[in-house]
Amino acid sequence: MHSTSFSPQYVALIPAAGVGARMQADGPKQYLPIAGKAMLAHTLAAFDTSAHIAHTFVVVSDDDGQIDGVATSGPRLSVLRCGGATRMDSILGGLEAMAGAVSDDDWVLVHDAARPGLTAALIEQLIVAVGSHAVGGLLALPVVDTVKQCAAGAHSGVHTVPRDGLWLAQTPQMFRYGLLRRALLAARGSGAAAAAAMTDDASAIEALGLTPLLVEGHPRNLKVTLPRDIEIAAMYLAAAPTSTSTSTQP
Repeated sequence: MHSTSFSPQYVALIPAAGVGARMQADGPKQYLPIAGKAMLAHTLAAFDTSAHIAHTFVVVSDDDGQIDGVATSGPRLSVLRCGGATRMDSILGGLEAMAGAVSDDDWVLVHDAARPGLTAALIEQLIVAVGSHAVGGLLALPVVDTVKQCAAGAHSGVHTVPRDGLWLAQTPQMFRYGLLRRALLAARGSGAAAAAAMTDDASAIEALGLTPLLVEGHPRNLKVTLPRDIEIAAMYLAAAPTSTSTSTQP
């Protein structure tokens, strides 16, 4: 599976061991049906149709009884039953499990299982924009709405936050294997509270003092978190993929 050339390869890592408590569903949200098939199936299909991706690793819990109905290991897909209690634990478990198949310089694209609107075009856009960037990058959307901030549960003290320079992080988030593993291990070693504050992989990279590249993504790549998000995701999946932009921010 590993390339014999000196060029780094691109592999996808999808943590899919979560339970999706906010979805209020009977089971893990990655298996909820959207547009005729499981949400995770749409996510896997995006990487399968990308000519850039050498292999996809999907991390599930050891007792996952539904993954076999959606995906099985094959030449370009490996199901890893090493999911942990948190997203970070699952990603680190996946990185450890794939260690023999990748090198430190290979690029790992970590993607949320609950973002079924990803397309091969968005994957290509990220890879091309990042290029040989020293750190890596991620898809994100610039904030266009006015942003308000208030204390939790309060009805006073509301103020407007300047939106200039604000972006909404998406996935995939793409970093070299060695750097990503080092950053996540450092994050886990920083203590439970600090690790919990790092809600994505880029946060761990930033904690090392590094700056990832922001590559403009697309609204169709939304994360399905609440029940109402299913209808929005289905709408995007029913439509033809739209053209993507190439805006970036350091």
